Amino acid sequence: MKTAFITGASSGIGRATAVALAKAGYQLVVTGRRRERLDELVAELAPVQVHVLTFDVRDRAAVDAAVAALPEALRAPDVLVNNAGGAHGLNPIQAGDPADWDEMLDANVRGLLNVTHALLPGMTARKTGFVLNIGSIAGQEAYANGNVYCASKAAVQMLTKTMRLDLLPTGVRVAEVNPGAVETEFSQVRFKGDEARAAKVYEGFEPLKPEDIAEVIVFMVTRPPHVTIAEVLVLAGAQGAATTINRK
Repeated sequence: MKTAFITGASSGIGRATAVALAKAGYQLVVTGRRRERLDELVAELAPVQVHVLTFDVRDRAAVDAAVAALPEALRAPDVLVNNAGGAHGLNPIQAGDPADWDEMLDANVRGLLNVTHALLPGMTARKTGFVLNIGSIAGQEAYANGNVYCASKAAVQMLTKTMRLDLLPTGVRVAEVNPGAVETEFSQVRFKGDEARAAKVYEGFEPLKPEDIAEVIVFMVTRPPHVTIAEVLVLAGAQGAATTINRK
């Protein structure tokens, strides 16, 4: 049975991806910081075999220890989905909170590196595997007040490209999905729990659902070895660019 390792699986795109890959026949390792959410996911997916790891991707030592404690077969997953991360704040650079900057750079960039570094030895030794990074349209288009979030996702895009080159001789494929407006907890996190402000982000149009992105991910990682869909941009039907949305 093929295995998939998914970070940030307690909600949103990560959770939807776990459900979709389980339906596609994968054994799962799901990670996150909220154990109770992950336990709920395990119960929902029964009888699919799911291993749960609780750690913060920003903590390299915790990542390494959690991966080392896995059964050997799970330390070399067939698919790694680097989903954990998020946006914090929406302020012009001169009014930004450095704590928010640290949060985004540590989770979106260093966290991705921490997890990938821990799992690549097994994948490269086996000479097959698939690393799929969750980017964002924000990594392709700058928008006002997006500054550090846009920069972090641009870093994910460049890391994906360079990882693909570095890993090419090993048989490990690397790709990226760049979602547009997806209705998840993303905006609640960005606006520090301000649910009213978060809801306004999705008013007047039908945003993407996490399941829409999960469906794309399953398609990408299940292509035959001679096919790599390297990069996909997924927008809501009413969305033309990062901040250009046809609201009714």
